[in-house]
Amino acid sequence: MDHSLIDIIILGIVEGVTEFLPVSSTGHLILAGDLLGYDPERWKVFNIVIQLGAILAIVVLYWRTLLAVARGLLARQPESLRFARNILLAFVPAVAIGLALHKQIEALLGRADVVAVALIVGGIAILVVERLAGKATVKGVADIPVKTAIGIGFIQCLAMVPGVSRSGATILGALSLGVERRTAAEFSFFLAIPTMLGATALELFKNRAALDAHEMNAIGIGFVVAFVTALVVVKAFVAMIGRYGFAPFAWYRIIAGSVALVWLFAK
Repeated sequence: MDHSLIDIIILGIVEGVTEFLPVSSTGHLILAGDLLGYDPERWKVFNIVIQLGAILAIVVLYWRTLLAVARGLLARQPESLRFARNILLAFVPAVAIGLALHKQIEALLGRADVVAVALIVGGIAILVVERLAGKATVKGVADIPVKTAIGIGFIQCLAMVPGVSRSGATILGALSLGVERRTAAEFSFFLAIPTMLGATALELFKNRAALDAHEMNAIGIGFVVAFVTALVVVKAFVAMIGRYGFAPFAWYRIIAGSVALVWLFAK
């Protein structure tokens, strides 16, 4: 096993572990790349595309829910229509803002210092929301009101800053708007499907000329590793938040961000 393959597996594991936790998968991939001495430009496409492996894990784990929604849409069942409506409404802001600020977002993808600060700030935000969030009144993705779904969609856009965490932003946004924990997490999972599909399609299209066989092989291996890892992590995550809430992830973010800052300044 050569060193390149080890790097690919490491990044695949990092992606699978962190994609659905409120700790920022992109931020961890950037920090891991900086720690291991990677050229961030060289691994940018890889880091984005392997997220589809983690997304596939959600499709596999929640296939019954997704199939029921698909059948319900064909039968025009109100609950399935509301489910799809909420995902679509929360997805639209990311498309609009992502396309408008694409160049600015790309410029931040190699900034390990931005990631470290965002981890700390995000951790503090989680602790604040956990303490101040009111009583949850919304249970079930289909029961999320229109205004709440749109609000979560705009809050998700904060995750365009690496280190903020897409799942963290959507989950915290949902909690602050009255959605209970499990529903907030699952809404974040389902919203990731169109969001990451869109981001991946855009990145592949933009870099299509540079994708040779070696690059595609690397992406394929990273995809599989991220998929298998995410299968394990998502189940454990849902069980953990039901018992402990999000505070453990907040403290992890604060500690990881602080250590990263010290390390970056000491380089």
